[in-house]
Amino acid sequence: MIYEKEICTKSIAVSPRPVWKCFTCEFYGKRPSCPPYAPHWKEAKDWVRSYKKALLIKFEVNMKNFDNEKRDILLYLLRREKELFSEYPYVFALFPGACNLCDECKFEKSGRCPLRDNVRPSIDAVGIEITSITEINYDENALYGLIFLD
Repeated sequence: MIYEKEICTKSIAVSPRPVWKCFTCEFYGKRPSCPPYAPHWKEAKDWVRSYKKALLIKFEVNMKNFDNEKRDILLYLLRREKELFSEYPYVFALFPGACNLCDECKFEKSGRCPLRDNVRPSIDAVGIEITSITEINYDENALYGLIFLD
């Protein structure tokens, strides 16, 4: 992890633009964290506004071991969400991109996810413009997670 910082949710832009990027992804319609299975961006816009603060977490990723490192990031976000539950009963994490909790996605083949309780929508899938809350350096190998707190 590079950093974890608390942000005000008023600065988070939610629009259809990130969702449109999802249409070009190989996981569109294949993962439970992705459209069309993620909440619609208009619904997410209201949902984001129901929170006052969130944690923005930036992770460094080694591209040679991307899948495993990303899986570790998703598990970290879920652990952090669980840790924060006693203080924030509506705590909710969002994944950086498509879910890859399993080595081989059973949802793609059967439409059923054995880890459904652990899957969270991706940041892009719900329309959150990550650039509204952080400056992206495209020379870095980084992923971002969000955890909504209150």
